[in-house]
Order: sequence, then C-alpha cells, then structure tokens
Amino acid sequence: MRFLGNLIWILCGGLLSALGWWIVGLLWCCTVVGIPFGKQFFKIARVALLPFGAKAVRVHY
Repeated sequence: MRFLGNLIWILCGGLLSALGWWIVGLLWCCTVVGIPFGKQFFKIARVALLPFGAKAVRVHY
C-alpha cells in the first residue's frame, strides 16, 4: 500500500515538491551559516518525495 500511495503522490506533484526543496537546500548550503538549514531542507525533500511509510519520531532532549 505504501508503494501505491507513494507512486500516486509522485505522479501528482510530489516529485516537483521534492525537487524544489532540494534546490533550496543547495542554495542554503552555499554559505557556512546556511548549512544547518540546508541539511534540514534535504530531510524535508525526502519526506516530500516519499511521505507514505515515513515515521515521525519525537526527540527528547
């Protein structure tokens, strides 16, 4: 079911969304100050590409 959901998601615009996040991540990584933000944008791009089956994990500090 995850495969079918992800396939429909990619065909309906998920690929464009992930590509956009990836490009923004690259732009932010051009500066030293932006690298932490860029790394997070790459994580968002992965979830934007394959949202079905991803798990949200709460981190306690």
